Amino acid sequence: MQALIVAGALVLLAGLLYCEKNNFLTAAMPVKTSLSLLFVAAAMLQAHPLPPYYHLILPGLILCVAGDFFLALHRKAMFLAGIVVFLFGHVLYVLAFFSLAEYSPMVWPGVLGVVVVSVAAFRWLKPHLGSMEIPVLVYVIVISVMVAGAWLVWVDKSVHVSARMMILAGAVAFYLSDLFVARDRFMKREFVNRLIGLPLYYGGQFLIAFSVGLL
Repeated sequence: MQALIVAGALVLLAGLLYCEKNNFLTAAMPVKTSLSLLFVAAAMLQAHPLPPYYHLILPGLILCVAGDFFLALHRKAMFLAGIVVFLFGHVLYVLAFFSLAEYSPMVWPGVLGVVVVSVAAFRWLKPHLGSMEIPVLVYVIVISVMVAGAWLVWVDKSVHVSARMMILAGAVAFYLSDLFVARDRFMKREFVNRLIGLPLYYGGQFLIAFSVGLL
């Protein structure tokens, strides 16, 4: 089943990139929605050996589907709605990650790294944000905490190694994809942002979704 989901996702991702490349925005919407629903299905169709984690990740994934829909509308109000919805999705991911792992002093190097990158990213974006400065700052803080939570899971050796790898890689990929979303929205709209950002985003979401079956 997982192989079929991954194969379907790759086909849909190729179709989505084709639509984005050729500005087929009407066709891109159902393709993107179908692809996003697949990462929800990926979580639902697995065993759930740790139900509390699953019951936080699943609604987080569903919120991200809604966020994808809003961002696909390419309007300022919808972009802000997308940020808010994704923010709540990240909060659920944060709760899920922190529910998995015990505190360890080894978390602090990762936290420091995330802070340095996030401060640099926000300083890079700030001159271009205008009225969106505060919403973007809040979003950067929350997604940074999400990555820090994934790092906390990574350093907790009591968590299955495959799950730890998927959670950390998924969170980092999600974070990096948002940099390309921000670049596309606030700095320079061009296909390369989606060419790199969309595979990172969907790769990250599928890794997080598949992690629920490995705990």
